[in-house]
Amino acid sequence: MATGDLKILGLSDAQLAELEKLARAQEKSVNQVVAEAVDSYIKEKQWEAIKRYGRAKSREMGLTESDVPRLIEEFRQEPGR
Repeated sequence: MATGDLKILGLSDAQLAELEKLARAQEKSVNQVVAEAVDSYIKEKQWEAIKRYGRAKSREMGLTESDVPRLIEEFRQEPGR
C-alpha cells in the first residue's frame, strides 16, 4: 500500500509515521498491518453484534445472569450430550 493510498484513508502524517514505524518493528509491510487492523475491527464489531443479540434474546426470554449455571447444567443433562 503506497503512502498516497493511506492518505486517501484519511490518516494524518503522524499516524502514517507511527504505522510505518510499527510495521518496520514487526518486520511487516504497512499493508499487512492495515489488513490486520481491519480484520480486528471487523471481528470486534461482529462480536459486539452477537453480544447485543444475546442480551436482547435473554431479555425477551426473561433470563438473567443467575440463570446461566442452571441452563448449562440442564443442557449437559440432555440425552445425547
